[in-house]
Amino acid sequence: MNFAVLQFPASNCDQDAVHAVRVLGHSARLVWHKDNSLSNVDAVIVPGGFSYGDYLRCGAIARFSPVMQAVKQFADNGGLVIGICNGFQVLCEAHLLPGALIRNRSLQFRCEHVFLKTVTRDTPFTSQIPEGKLLHVPIAHGEGCYFADSNTLVQMKANCQILWQYCNAQGELTDDANPNGALEHIAGICNERRNVAGLMPHPERACEPLLGSKDGRLIFESLINARVQRPSALAA
Repeated sequence: MNFAVLQFPASNCDQDAVHAVRVLGHSARLVWHKDNSLSNVDAVIVPGGFSYGDYLRCGAIARFSPVMQAVKQFADNGGLVIGICNGFQVLCEAHLLPGALIRNRSLQFRCEHVFLKTVTRDTPFTSQIPEGKLLHVPIAHGEGCYFADSNTLVQMKANCQILWQYCNAQGELTDDANPNGALEHIAGICNERRNVAGLMPHPERACEPLLGSKDGRLIFESLINARVQRPSALAA
């Protein structure tokens, strides 16, 4: 399976994403933000970092990069796209995902491991996560508080678009387990078509035991399995 990993000025998790994909035995290549085409790819990763230095708002400038038009076309054709941390912010700013990411409740940068409960399992991003399995993955963000208006939240719940929620080690949705104050403890979501997803935690930093967890592999393995099951997805 061929992954495209976008690379913006000041991206800092692009190489991590490439490494994670290769650890799983698949190929990945970097696609520069000024490129107008993704060429022949099976899935796109919009990585974490501080694209364009997070000026204006996180992801607000990156959404206008030429490559994002190719990503939008790829997604419109049914291609699989996942945004991680800043990548989640970029996808929201580009209106490929609903809602927005705002300043953490604490107004502090949070860098720690968190537990995630998988809410919706029948998606290309969650299908290989065993039922009841809590993911232990790291976060590193200052603007990771998910926000959406009440009507959008109602619609997302109805469409089962909430993929992951922050929880404690027992799977409970406690206030202490919510590192940024996100509404409904939301850590990750998908679009209505379920081919575009975003999450604030970093699964690419949790794909090897050496890193303290390999739970992040389950998200990438879900993507890989979905691509095998959906060979008709088109590349841009």
